[in-house]
Amino acid sequence: MHSEFELIREAFPDRPEAGPALSRILLDQVADGRRAPTIRLSRPGRVVAFGRRDTRSRGYTKAVAAARNCGFAAMERLAGGRAAAYCEGTLSLTVTTPDPDPGRRTGERFEWAAGLLRQALAELGIDARTGEVPGEYCPGAYSINARGETKLAGIGQRLISGAAHLGFVIVVSGGDRIGAVLEPVYRALELDWNPETVGAVADELPGTGLEDVEGAILAQFGHRARLRPIALDRATLEAVQAAAAGFRSPG
Repeated sequence: MHSEFELIREAFPDRPEAGPALSRILLDQVADGRRAPTIRLSRPGRVVAFGRRDTRSRGYTKAVAAARNCGFAAMERLAGGRAAAYCEGTLSLTVTTPDPDPGRRTGERFEWAAGLLRQALAELGIDARTGEVPGEYCPGAYSINARGETKLAGIGQRLISGAAHLGFVIVVSGGDRIGAVLEPVYRALELDWNPETVGAVADELPGTGLEDVEGAILAQFGHRARLRPIALDRATLEAVQAAAAGFRSPG
């Protein structure tokens, strides 16, 4: 992949729409050479992240209302398919890399990302596998599951000219909260799924916390590249502030 990455840990739990806004800004910065390859690992807070297909659904407005009625914010994400949810027990991981022809390596990036996350969870002692669990929310061939039975993480990808963005949702704990909010959301979107496929790392390994999974993920990156922690500069933060409203779900 790349030998060095900037590492960003800033989070916006009270302004979840700032997350995808930052992802879009980082994607543009990496694409035009203003920023090195970048990893962002953060704790988002309670939010349902809707995909592009969701926003075109006739049930989208009802789905947004359902999320908010459950105490979750609602936003439109940069990458991924159908609606996914974050809570206090989830992690958001994004990887942004330059690529002059990103469309040629889409599958390669998915394989790399899924392998890294699967290995991180395996090091914790989890039987982590790559593949879609029948009936899972936001289904994807590169989902990470436990034992082939419950979904632990999803991976999406967004490409622009000159760069690629990988976005991960990793459920460490609180799978019950994720399932509870997605039930009315998916009902409004008229999507079939099986709530029993929602899993969490802590369900497989009781006592596992966010810090444990963060450490395992960063260790896997550290085996592959040098990580250089940075703080976001003022100009980038101001750009996030200006762009965030565009990622907030209407209503």
